[in-house]
Amino acid sequence: MSKIYSTESLNEIAGGDQDFMAVVAQTFLEEIPPDLASLEEAVSNDNKELAYQFAHKMKPNIEMFGIDLMKEVAAVEAWTKTSKSNSVIAPSVKHLSATLHKVFKQLEEDYS
Repeated sequence: MSKIYSTESLNEIAGGDQDFMAVVAQTFLEEIPPDLASLEEAVSNDNKELAYQFAHKMKPNIEMFGIDLMKEVAAVEAWTKTSKSNSVIAPSVKHLSATLHKVFKQLEEDYS
């Protein structure tokens, strides 16, 4: 299976330090799953303020691992500024969640 994430940006930041990269990957695996769950819950409860906070908080980590989800994160952030129902954003959140769960699995395999 091809990688959904990239360590290119992280490698630049780490200067090739594999131990540092492993720590960052572990931190990602500790912080992003609960943030994702909170984002999903906020969206399902139509809590736009909380949904914005979690989407915004996850953005740098998603970018650092080169995960192609910035469109979905931006869509969630934009939705929070509207009066539209959560059914409008549900497909983006579903894609975001499915992709991140695949990334979690790949990172666990690569950095365990």
